[in-house]
Amino acid sequence: MKALLKALGPGLLFASMAIGTSHLVLSTKAGAQYGWVMIIPIILANLLKYPFFEFGIRYTTVTEKSLIEGYANLGKTYLWIYAFVTLISTFTILAALYVVTAGLFMNLFHVTSVGTGAISLGLFVFISLILIIGKYRFLENSLKAVITILFVALLITTILVLQKGPVPDSESYQRPEIFNEVGILFLIGLVGWMPTAVEASGWVSLWGMENLKTMKRKPSLKLALQEFNVGYILTAVLAVFFMIIGWMTLYGTGTELSNNSVVFADQLVNLFTTHIGNWAYFFIAVAAFATMFSTCMTAHDAISRVSLDVLQKLYPQKHINNAKHSFALMVLVMAWINWIVISLFSANMGQLVALATFVSFVFAPLLGWMNLKTVTGKDMPTAHRPKLGLRALTYCGMIFLSLFALYYCWMLLM
Repeated sequence: MKALLKALGPGLLFASMAIGTSHLVLSTKAGAQYGWVMIIPIILANLLKYPFFEFGIRYTTVTEKSLIEGYANLGKTYLWIYAFVTLISTFTILAALYVVTAGLFMNLFHVTSVGTGAISLGLFVFISLILIIGKYRFLENSLKAVITILFVALLITTILVLQKGPVPDSESYQRPEIFNEVGILFLIGLVGWMPTAVEASGWVSLWGMENLKTMKRKPSLKLALQEFNVGYILTAVLAVFFMIIGWMTLYGTGTELSNNSVVFADQLVNLFTTHIGNWAYFFIAVAAFATMFSTCMTAHDAISRVSLDVLQKLYPQKHINNAKHSFALMVLVMAWINWIVISLFSANMGQLVALATFVSFVFAPLLGWMNLKTVTGKDMPTAHRPKLGLRALTYCGMIFLSLFALYYCWMLLM
C-alpha cells in the first residue's frame, strides 16, 4: 500500500482531467433528465474504453517510451493522425474549459466587476505559473489535495441527497423518451465524453513518463497499473455520484435545464441548496469550481506536453526536446493561443467545440486500434502484452466506438 501511494500520479491526473464537463454537466444532466437508468451507459462507457487508456500506462511503464513514440515507430502516418487530432484539441478544448471555469467562478462567487475574458486571462496566467514553477511533482501533489476535497464534498453531498430522498414529481411532468432523436443525441454526447476522449491515452502516457523521472526506482508494471486503476475507478465512481445527485435532486421536476455549461452549473448549485439547505451553497460551489479548475490545470499540462512530444517526433532535426525551457515555452504558447481563441471566437465557441467533438468521435475507433497495435508491437515483450481477456474487451470497445462514430456521423447528415 505504501508503494502504491508513492506511485500515485498518472491515474490521479487522469481522474482530475476526466471529471470536468463530462461529469459536472453530462452525468448530472443524465440523472436529472432520465433517472437512475443512466447508470448503465455511464458504466458501459467506462468499461469499454478502459483498455485504450490502460495501454498508455502499460506501454510507457514497460518500454519507458511515450505512446506518441510508439505511433512514430508504427509509421509517420499514425503520428500525423494523432497530430491532427491534437491540433484540433489545442485550438478548441482548452479554450472552452477556461471559458466554462471563468464563468463558473463569476456565477458561483458573484463576481460582476470584470468580464469572462479578464477572468480567463487571470486563470491562464495563474495556472501557467503553477505548471512552469511547480512542474509535474507540484501538479501531482496539489491535485491529491484537490481530488481529496472534491471526493469528500461529492460523497457528503450524495449522502445528504440520498438521505433527503428524491424530489416529488411535478403533476405536469412527462418522462422523456431515451430512444428518440433527442435522447439518442444526448446518449452520444454522454458516452462519447465518458470518461473522456480516447486521444487522452497519449496524455496518460506522458504523465507516466514524468512519473518515472520523479521516482528513485522504476515501478513494476503491476504497481503502475494498480495506480492507474485507482484513478480510473475513482473517475467512474464520481460520475455515478454526479448522476445520483442529478437524479435525486432534479428528476421528475420538469425543470428546464440550460444547454450552457456555465448557466447549468449555476442552476445546479442553486437547486442543490434548495433541496439540501442554503448552508450548503458555498460547499457545493467550491466542489463545482474545484472540478473545473483541476480539469483546466491537467488539460493545460497534458496538451502542452503532448504538443511538444508530437513536434519532437515529427521534426527531430529541429532539436526540439523536453527540456524545462521547452515545456515552459509550450505552456505559455498554449495559454496565448487559447486566450486569442477566447477573445476572437467566444461567440462561436459552441461551433469550435462541436468541431473538436466530431473529430474526437470519428477518430476514436482508429486511435483505439493504434493503441492496441502499439502495445502488441515489437517494442513490447510478449510477457507484458495484454492478456486474452483484455484484448477481447479491446475489440468490444473498438466495435462499440465504431458503431458509435458511424451513428454520430449519420445523425449529423440527417
